[in-house]
Amino acid sequence: MAHAEKVFKVRNGKKTTKYTWRCRYKRPDGSWGSEPGFPTRRLAEEWGEQQEGAIREGRWIDPELSRKKFGAFVAEWMNAQKPRGRTEMNRWERLESHVLPRWRDAPLITINWFEVEAWARTLTCARSTTKDCVQLMSRIMNGAVDARHLLVNPLAGRRLTGLPADTAKKKSDEETVAEPEVVLQLARRLGALYGLHVVTTAWTGLRWEELVGLHRRNALLERRQKHDGDVFTCPVIRVDSEVGALAEYFKRDEDGKRKSFRGLEPPKNDKSARDVDLPPFLAELLEKHLAEWPHEFVFMTASGKWWWRSEWWRIIRPAADGRDERKPGRGRPASPAWEPLMPGLTMRDLRHTHDTWQEQIDVRPVLGYEQMGHKYPGIKGTYRHPTPPMRIDRLQGLQGLYERAMRNLGWKSIWED
Repeated sequence: MAHAEKVFKVRNGKKTTKYTWRCRYKRPDGSWGSEPGFPTRRLAEEWGEQQEGAIREGRWIDPELSRKKFGAFVAEWMNAQKPRGRTEMNRWERLESHVLPRWRDAPLITINWFEVEAWARTLTCARSTTKDCVQLMSRIMNGAVDARHLLVNPLAGRRLTGLPADTAKKKSDEETVAEPEVVLQLARRLGALYGLHVVTTAWTGLRWEELVGLHRRNALLERRQKHDGDVFTCPVIRVDSEVGALAEYFKRDEDGKRKSFRGLEPPKNDKSARDVDLPPFLAELLEKHLAEWPHEFVFMTASGKWWWRSEWWRIIRPAADGRDERKPGRGRPASPAWEPLMPGLTMRDLRHTHDTWQEQIDVRPVLGYEQMGHKYPGIKGTYRHPTPPMRIDRLQGLQGLYERAMRNLGWKSIWED
């Protein structure tokens, strides 16, 4: 039975005649809980009766847990999650750069939508980053509800309004989607070894991590499907369901220190594990490359090491953006000047390029989604499936883009002997 006790105030180590009331109530495990600071006996007893009533009804939340600091609960929540390494790194970046500086010491029970929305409007990062931060906070608060720290999540289902205009410059279509001729010119500048990486990305749409993590055993497999009384076959690149991508991110040890990590991981999701059909010209280029390539993975540095994103950036930037002529120097050869081909072009842009090309050559959506590693939306994703005629049309379209670009350039081969 809940009851109240006097708590006398102490000044200079001596008990005074002034006091407040403390509530004592039975917790679910039979122990006595305590909550101080009530001005009257009646308020203390009423509060205790409310707690015991909530306990009997199974909706009680421990007041001590609801007052836990948000930063402390974040550590618990993050330790309980098991996302892919790069997802975990991105979450910590959002938390440490934006969320925790404001909310680290806030008790869970004090967080409310009014203050969160007002705080979000003060952030100077991109709108997408602001939204990510608030969504992450909401997920964490959902975790607090699930862990019986809170009764409800005050951020659930709320929508941000009144955010400042996003001043970040977005790329235009012309800056995002490359013409086949531009891709081939870029590949020629990079040479056969690194240029093939660019061509493969543009004509398959594979993600950076999927290509860098591509083992040679998965590079030229064969698709076989019954078709028209015979068997349709075509070469494919397989994104392995177990180790189909090379992950690169920072991970934390038990002391919370960041350490860089590179290693093979499963693909991004179940749809990402797939076989990507190769047009004939690309299959020939890959076959020739593998016949001469001594290393285990298909797209590596010349010395057989996995690419760092930053190192690849150093390779592709001058080829796409252009460069001035460079005279020979200490231990370096002369380099001719390069006119800009497509300033700012990235490997992600080449993935955008491939999907845009698929639309251009009328690839059926169910096949286009499959080849990009995306989930086809709605119930039709369950009922519709790619067929050999769809695959043939797609491969003919991609081969046609290559052959037309080569004619326009007047080339017989991408790389000169």
